Amino acid sequence: MIAVNRVTKVVKGGRILGFAALTVVGDGDGRIGMGKRQGARGARSRSRRRWERARRAMGRVPLRGGTLQQSVHAKHGAARVMLSPAA
Repeated sequence: MIAVNRVTKVVKGGRILGFAALTVVGDGDGRIGMGKRQGARGARSRSRRRWERARRAMGRVPLRGGTLQQSVHAKHGAARVMLSPAA
């Protein structure tokens, strides 16, 4: 689990509290996936669904000797991602 944020929706009767969760999963053999779930009212449904989304979105990353071949720098929105090979 990377992050869990509280989100609120303002309606006529007041505020509705929800959660947004971001999860990353991997199998240790070069496959990783990311799952994001927003607006879930309960923690149980949020956690189950984000794991399912992350597992379905798994993709292969090329490895050499159990680590990345070269460093990767990327930007997505306001986030900057840096992946570097192990020493």
